Amino acid sequence: MTSVASAKLNVCGTKGTSFPALKFPFDSATTFSDRSTVALPDKASGPAVTRAGDLFLLADHRLICGNALSAEVFAALMQGETASVCFTDPPYNVPIGGHVTGLGKTQHREFAMASGEMSDDEFARFLEQSFAEIAACSKQGAIAFVCMDWRHIAETVVAGKAAFGDLLNLCVWNKTNAGMGSLYRSQHELVLVFKNGKGPHRNNVELGKHGRHRSNVWTYRGITSFGADRMADLASHLTVKPINLVADALLDVSKRGDLVLDPFGGSGTTLLAAQKTRRRARLIEIDPHYCDLIIRRFEKHTGKQATFAATGETFEELSERRASEIVPAPENAKAWATQSENVEGVL
Repeated sequence: MTSVASAKLNVCGTKGTSFPALKFPFDSATTFSDRSTVALPDKASGPAVTRAGDLFLLADHRLICGNALSAEVFAALMQGETASVCFTDPPYNVPIGGHVTGLGKTQHREFAMASGEMSDDEFARFLEQSFAEIAACSKQGAIAFVCMDWRHIAETVVAGKAAFGDLLNLCVWNKTNAGMGSLYRSQHELVLVFKNGKGPHRNNVELGKHGRHRSNVWTYRGITSFGADRMADLASHLTVKPINLVADALLDVSKRGDLVLDPFGGSGTTLLAAQKTRRRARLIEIDPHYCDLIIRRFEKHTGKQATFAATGETFEELSERRASEIVPAPENAKAWATQSENVEGVL
C-alpha cells in the first residue's frame, strides 16, 4: 500500500461523525541528541517536496501527509496494525501571531488547522473526531498522551473521555524557563493521559519497582531556555517538544517494537523518540513542509535515508525529480489544508 487512495476502510479507522463545518522488558534508549538542528524557513519560499497523500518509509517508521480527521488516511498509514500507545500534540486553536510568537526575529506562519480560526464548538468537534480515529486505530488498553494548553483543557477532557474512556492522570511539563504570558508567564504545558477502552494498560513504572521513578510532574528544558541550539529549535517548529520527554512517556507504558501513533506529527519528535526507544512510529502530518522537516530531522539524527513508498526513491531523489516538475506553490499552509479537504474522496 503506497498512498491514501489505495487504503481499505475495514482495517483501521472509523467513519465516525460527519463535521461539515470543518471542511521492555525495560530497554535502554539508543543515543542521539535531544535537540534538533534542522530548521524550517520562517515562510516557505516554494513548494515542499512532499505532496498530499504521500507515504514515506523511515526505517521502521511511517509518515503520511494527510488529514488527522480522515479514516482513509489512518487506514493507509496503519495498514491493519493497531497502536499500543499514542503521543500527540494537537494544535491548540490559538493564533500563532501575537499569541504564541512575540516580536523576536524568529516568526512562524499559522498552522494548517486549528490555529485560532475555529469557534469553541468547532474545536471541540475537531478534537472529538481526531480522538475517535486514534481510538479506532489503537489497542484496547493503549495509553494516549495528549498535549494541550490550559485554555482548552475542558474540551480535551470531554473529547478524550468520549473517545477513549478513562482519564488516568494529568501530567504537567514543568519547563525550566518561563515563556510568554499576560498576568502570569507560562512555564508549563499539560499532558492528559487517557486509557483506550476497557482492557488493562501496560505499567512499566509500578511505583519505581523496576527502577523507573516517575511522577506526574515532568521537568524538561523548554525552547525558551538558553542554549546554543535554542534558535535552531525555535526555527524548526514553534511547539517542538523535547525528545526525552516523549521517550520517557513511551518507556512508561510500552515495550520494544510496539507501534506509536501520532496524527499531529509536527516536527517529528514522536518519531525520533520512538527511534530512540526502539519503538515503531506511525505519523500523520497535514502540512507538506513539516513532512519535509520530519524526514530531514530523521535523516540527520539517524544517518538513515527515508524512501518514498510509491516508487522506492530516496527522499533526496524524490526532491530532485519533483524540483524539475512544474507544480504551483500554495501561498501558505492553509492552502494545503483546503487541498486536502477538496480531495477528501481520494484521501
